[in-house]
Amino acid sequence: MSNSDLIVSVRAYVVPSVGGINSAPDPQATEEVFNWQRQKVANPMTKYPEFRDNRSAATGRDSGATVLVEVESASGVIGIATTNGGVVAASIIELHLADMVEGESPFAHERVWDRMFRSTMAYGRKGVVMHAISAVDLAVWDLHGKLTGMPVWALLGGKVLDAIEVYGTGPTASSIEKLGFWGAKLPLTWGPSEGAEGFRRNIERARIARETVGDDFPLFYDCWMALDVDYAARLAAELEPLGFLWIEEPLLPDDYAGHAELRRRMPSTMMLNTGEHEYTAYGHKLLCEAGVDVLQPDPNWCGGITELRRIAAVANAHGKRIIPHVGGQYTYHFLTSYAQTFVAEFPVMQGNGDEIKPFHAPLLLGEALPVDGKIVLDDSPGFGLTRNEDVRIVRPMSREALAGLA
Repeated sequence: MSNSDLIVSVRAYVVPSVGGINSAPDPQATEEVFNWQRQKVANPMTKYPEFRDNRSAATGRDSGATVLVEVESASGVIGIATTNGGVVAASIIELHLADMVEGESPFAHERVWDRMFRSTMAYGRKGVVMHAISAVDLAVWDLHGKLTGMPVWALLGGKVLDAIEVYGTGPTASSIEKLGFWGAKLPLTWGPSEGAEGFRRNIERARIARETVGDDFPLFYDCWMALDVDYAARLAAELEPLGFLWIEEPLLPDDYAGHAELRRRMPSTMMLNTGEHEYTAYGHKLLCEAGVDVLQPDPNWCGGITELRRIAAVANAHGKRIIPHVGGQYTYHFLTSYAQTFVAEFPVMQGNGDEIKPFHAPLLLGEALPVDGKIVLDDSPGFGLTRNEDVRIVRPMSREALAGLA
């Protein structure tokens, strides 16, 4: 490695939000008309009436804002990656992580990751700090690929699969089946605080979904941390005769004892999946020990590709499957090179869920899209993504700007 390959700059940008995301929709949305991003979805804040009918409002003003990271080598080659967390994540990257990464080799993934993780130990380990670490880690992998002219899947050991089977996450099971996906994941709409009527409507929506697709088409419910053990156990018991394959993330992510109790009470023919909001291999090890069937780490949040590999090792040691939460191109490169790959997730969450649109668009271009329910990656270097220069980005924080205020 020459000095021209060393990382000389780490920069973080935020994509300004466009209005309308917090507009309140019709809470009586049905299987036929639903918008995952704007309409009613059971969530951790459903217990509070003012947040009950709007998923976006329940997650806060800036937490979902996209962050773009650029990691530049001395030769001017730039690796890019994304996460969310808005200005907070961008500030952590600019004012802390950059000091740990600049001057390092983009080929030394374990060293770079360890420097970021250990240096943030006092205030990190989970949440937005791990989002920030994830984005930098992914950008370093992208830079590694671009410097060597190799796709990340090749850096990870080469293809195990030529094509990855994909299920769709979206508003209607019927539209997802028509698009050729392997299965469909639907959002749970009503939470425990909405009583017996809400529970009945959740089951009715599941029944309608089953009637609109083939008997053997896999279905699942995404419960997004909204339930308690008793509600989740009763829900699983009602869904099992409808052929639902799993329920996903029903409990708060840190409730390891609750997951163990729920697994004991669920039908043996259904899987308990979670891990989207878990971080690092340490947390996923606790989920394995609690009896969770499938781990769902998100490469944009869990620590990037470097930590995702460790999570996979933990899963293998416990005989568990991994189905990463979304992740787009980052997930596909990992799964293409992973011997135990089962299936990947693709979000179909715009409009009525009847059209395949790139997950990384409009910010990033070059994404592989599913054809007949399968993803195939090409040989493009890095993750194969480039920034769309037409999308405005803002650098909200930098060490240079703060130095000028001193």
